[in-house]
Amino acid sequence: MLRKIIFFNLIFSTFISQISKSAESGGMPQLNPEFWISQIFWLVLSFGILFLVLSKFILPKIRNNIELRKSQILENIEAAEKQKIEAENKLKNYEELITKSKNEAKNYFNEARKKIIEDIDKKKQSLEKEINIEISGAEDEVRELVKKAPEKIQKIAIETSSDIVRQLIGEEVNNSSMSAIVDDLSKKNRGKYYGN
Repeated sequence: MLRKIIFFNLIFSTFISQISKSAESGGMPQLNPEFWISQIFWLVLSFGILFLVLSKFILPKIRNNIELRKSQILENIEAAEKQKIEAENKLKNYEELITKSKNEAKNYFNEARKKIIEDIDKKKQSLEKEINIEISGAEDEVRELVKKAPEKIQKIAIETSSDIVRQLIGEEVNNSSMSAIVDDLSKKNRGKYYGN
């Protein structure tokens, strides 16, 4: 590091010595001390004019542009805040609408379910009534058949016995005598088959 500093000092000092030699020899008039006052005058004059032009014409325009941009940025921020608030309100309204719709859908579903259950219960009751009516009708028919069964059995027994006796003997048998025999046998066996 020290070497670098020494190297730069050496280069700077040679540069300065070259400038002073050339100024003495008349090579560069800007470095000649007799022209320094006029150079300082023109330097102050040109920089003064440049300062006035910048401060009166260019800097106000830049300042106005900066103010304009600043106001636009503030307006944009305000508009963004308003839109954010509106968006949040719309989101809240949307969520409330969704919640309300879900609740209404649940209510409709529950009502429909209740109606379906009520309809099923009504149909079940009407079917049970119809089944009970059919069962009672079938029981009545069975009772009638049970009541008429001994007569039919007796009639079939008389006819069958008459046919068997006729085939065995080869002659017609009197139905009244056959009826008396069947009646006698059925009276004896009635308690066995009917629980009497």
